[in-house]
Amino acid sequence: YAWMGLLNNYGVINNILMWTGLIKKPLQLMYTDLAIYIGLVYSYLPFMILPLYATLERMDLDLLDAAQDLGASRTQAFWDITWPLARAGVIAGCLLVFIPAMGEYVIPYLLGGPESLLIGRVLFDEFFVNRDWPLASSVAIVLLLLLVVPIVFLQRAQAKNAEGAT
Repeated sequence: YAWMGLLNNYGVINNILMWTGLIKKPLQLMYTDLAIYIGLVYSYLPFMILPLYATLERMDLDLLDAAQDLGASRTQAFWDITWPLARAGVIAGCLLVFIPAMGEYVIPYLLGGPESLLIGRVLFDEFFVNRDWPLASSVAIVLLLLLVVPIVFLQRAQAKNAEGAT
């Protein structure tokens, strides 16, 4: 609800922009894709940061010092050391964000208005507004497949890595 107050036509953002003279009339920020993206990022960013932080905190910083001592630039050290060690946290964070965000229907409803068509919103509308259970069930199966496929690929990749490590 806070984002609705910030993004509406006479909300805080538009008032500040008009007060500073950057715009003459309010921008249409509510009921746009941008509003949905802002709401989703705001809601799910902690679920991405937490596993990434946990992974990076366990990283041995002496590895970066050793890479720089051996002549690696900061960019090379990032791509050769930090990125491979952080990859598991990035993947875990992506899954923690992807799975609930795919089924999200409240944020698109509040910030995107009736024109927004995210799969969670379509599923909600078909079940509870249109009462079209066969179509809603089909959409739910599609959503389930969209959620299961990345998890299966991740598990197979982890199994290959485990086999390669032994």
